[in-house]
Amino acid sequence: MRILGIDPGYGITGFGLIESERGQNRLLRCGAITTPAGTDFSWRLEVIYNDMVQLLEMAKPDVVAIEELFFGQNVTTGIGVAQSRGVILLAIQQAGLKVYSYKPMQVKQALVGYGNASKHQMMDMTKRLLHLNEMPKPDDAADAIAIALCHARSSTSLLAKAAQER
Repeated sequence: MRILGIDPGYGITGFGLIESERGQNRLLRCGAITTPAGTDFSWRLEVIYNDMVQLLEMAKPDVVAIEELFFGQNVTTGIGVAQSRGVILLAIQQAGLKVYSYKPMQVKQALVGYGNASKHQMMDMTKRLLHLNEMPKPDDAADAIAIALCHARSSTSLLAKAAQER
């Protein structure tokens, strides 16, 4: 199964495409969609949408896993990320793909076994699971890979299989 992980943002949207087969995962591609600060926000959303459409056509994933939003201290930033996530979800829907959302704590739990794991622990486990020499850059791409790995691990669980059979 080809899983495209997405870490949404309006400055940087990370993506990571993995192949998951029988518990073995392989990184196929990763990177980021970027928009320059200080430019018109509507234009930035259009760039994200167009690049996401192109990425989905090129990557040909079976499913997409995307991070759910976490509103911390800065609600203004959260609103912008929510709008970015919205155009990303639109592109996924138009491509006819199934999308799964994961909270940051779920991703940490799936990869490290601890929902409050540190960024360093997450990156180390991602590197180990994919047998990488170093973590891909930028960090947003690494986060997207972790989201894809979370789905790979979650989708093969017995509970997930039972839910699909219903």
